[in-house]
Amino acid sequence: MTGSAPVPARVFEGRRTWRLTPDAFTAAARLIAGAEAAHRPQAVVGIARGGTQLAEWVAAHLSVPAVVIGARHNTTDAPRASASGRVRLDAVPEAALAVLGRGRRLLVVDDVVGSGATLRAVLADLAARVAPVGVRTAVLCRNAGTRFAPDTWGWEVADWVVFPWEAPPPSAEPLPALTRLHHRTGPPVRDI
Repeated sequence: MTGSAPVPARVFEGRRTWRLTPDAFTAAARLIAGAEAAHRPQAVVGIARGGTQLAEWVAAHLSVPAVVIGARHNTTDAPRASASGRVRLDAVPEAALAVLGRGRRLLVVDDVVGSGATLRAVLADLAARVAPVGVRTAVLCRNAGTRFAPDTWGWEVADWVVFPWEAPPPSAEPLPALTRLHHRTGPPVRDI
């Protein structure tokens, strides 16, 4: 587990709950795989639970292995739940580390970046354990309140998002069609 730290503000306007449909997920995964192919990742790391399906989809389309790392920042899956300020990383099996290898190019994916704490914890763990030569990050959704900018993301959101692998809420609006990705234009944000 990483230490407790102040959690940067996430934005939840409370106007709606968004729903990512299976078709929208596939379209976004296709765009992410296409954009990240140019960076030639040698493995895709998914942050469980939300990044698992994205990692498997992108890895299959890039013909590279997928490894899933368990990490949790929210204390519950309840809508608009506060982040704890602590990220719990599950133990990564040696077999998974062997798949990643040392000194390789990795793509780390997740469903959403809220504060950036989970991605930052996973990136630090990977740096210490497999010393990748390069790491890029991609997420389906980025909360509008975060200062953390992944390399690639789909939707910028200011309300809660329910993903296809989660129980659907009584009412939710589908996210608008994704026609282009967002890309970080400067150096990675380190002050999360």
